[in-house]
Amino acid sequence: MVMTLEADYAVRIVEMLAVSNKKIDARSISDQAHVPLRFALKILRKLVAGGLIVSYKGAHGGYMLAREPAKITLREVIESVEGPYMISRCQQDEYACTHNNFCRFHQIYDEISSVVRTKLESYTFDSLTHAGVTEKKEKK
Repeated sequence: MVMTLEADYAVRIVEMLAVSNKKIDARSISDQAHVPLRFALKILRKLVAGGLIVSYKGAHGGYMLAREPAKITLREVIESVEGPYMISRCQQDEYACTHNNFCRFHQIYDEISSVVRTKLESYTFDSLTHAGVTEKKEKK
């Protein structure tokens, strides 16, 4: 399983905003994060709608984090562009296997998805941008 390109770009954009700690225009975000401008604008709209960043209009407009990096998790960013994390479509309420009396994989997929969501929730952009990833790995 591979994370979507959109989620990867969203993580890069939020990381860049976390490191810069200032308002940045969309073109600069696109250039610095190496994300095509049209795709960056689409992702920025989703991040604004998700309450992770704020948008400023006008000649001196741009984007900034809505909260401090220590209060934004990797899970929030990924789910703001992808929706709730789940390993299989069978976990969706509207999927056909939920009408089945017995789906032997549904519970397994729920458990795996829960572990991944918990792990993604454990990383904040403060820890990711300030060597927190290295510290976490060394503790293991």
